[in-house]
Amino acid sequence: MDIITSAAEAIELEDKYGAHNYHPLPVVLARGEGVFLWDVDGKRYYDFLSAYSAVNQGHCHPKIKSALIEQAGMLTLTSRAFYNNVLGQFEKYITEYFGYDKVLPMNTGAEGVETAIKIARKWGYERKGVDENAAKIIVAEGNFHGRTTTIISFSNDKNARKNFGPYTAGFVRIPYNDVEALKRALHDPAVVAFLVEPIQGEAGVFVPDKGYLRKAKAACEEKNVLFIADEIQTGIARTGKLLAVDHEEVRPDMLILGKAISGGFYPVSAVLADDAVMDVIKPGQHGSTYGGNPLGTKVAIAALEVVKEERLAENADKLGRIFRERMQLLVEKSDLISKVRGKGLLNAIVINDDPESTTAWDICLNLAAKGLLAKPTHGNIIRFAPPLVMTESQLSECCEIIEGVVLGFKKMGLSSHF
Repeated sequence: MDIITSAAEAIELEDKYGAHNYHPLPVVLARGEGVFLWDVDGKRYYDFLSAYSAVNQGHCHPKIKSALIEQAGMLTLTSRAFYNNVLGQFEKYITEYFGYDKVLPMNTGAEGVETAIKIARKWGYERKGVDENAAKIIVAEGNFHGRTTTIISFSNDKNARKNFGPYTAGFVRIPYNDVEALKRALHDPAVVAFLVEPIQGEAGVFVPDKGYLRKAKAACEEKNVLFIADEIQTGIARTGKLLAVDHEEVRPDMLILGKAISGGFYPVSAVLADDAVMDVIKPGQHGSTYGGNPLGTKVAIAALEVVKEERLAENADKLGRIFRERMQLLVEKSDLISKVRGKGLLNAIVINDDPESTTAWDICLNLAAKGLLAKPTHGNIIRFAPPLVMTESQLSECCEIIEGVVLGFKKMGLSSHF
């Protein structure tokens, strides 16, 4: 196989042979370390997306890399047809780490959500007494839980839904951050669960009002409904706590994790719950050939150890406060940005322009030209989520880049090139 030596060649190959299901920035990356990425031409960038929060521990973390290499030389996959000598260690470690009785390991975030949906429905029929095939799950408008057929069935993203029907029934959509709407929906005795992101990341880093999660959990408890937290993006220290629900001391009935659970080395996801919920799943009712494989589980243990050892939640909390203060000053200087929001190192700026405009995209092109990689979401919002191993001095340099681009964009317009 020929080695790709130019950005143009790499982009051309993807365009010709790959499905066009993504619209990447025109940057071709070849190497990563810590908070940095390098393109095929050797240019260095600050990573301010972290693979959608999958590399919270930084690119190619040496401890996780060593765990991967060591296990890859021992045993990678057995399927769950047999026991292996790593899975049980992982299950004990992760359940104690997050405080649950059981875990069901999978591979991707979307698989984790699908797993939680299946468990919730089965729990509803066998524990709550809901009539078979009548179970309903409440979800929030603006959600992003993946792109499988079932998940897009309860999305209100027209681009994700259009021409992918017929859609899966059994979901009730309510406004996000609206406890009263949740309480009204919970009056239906067929409701078995409320599935929610503690912070809506893909929607533009929408942070709910203080107390929303706590009140939502209490409302679910009152109606014997499972509270399911999708922490695939917000979990693993991203928001300044181990979990985003920890900001309100909420303990979900089911917890969905993915992305940074493996530090970006290997696809791993997990659903955690107590015995009263998880025990509804019996042999043959759910599984995955790769779910819980020795390589992925060994990597995940190392990745979670890094989070604790390097105090990444504390660092995210500290740097996040500094970042939002700097961005708020920028809001006051420039009418190009209308607001900044976020928690920890999951933040966003809202561009003061129509969501259909290219302004946010053009700003990201300018940022890339200056050595910082970020990506727009929902048209006029730019999400900023650097690896949690970032230092205060590095963050300050990144803020200077963002400030310079925004103020320069306002004065001179787009002038980006690579």
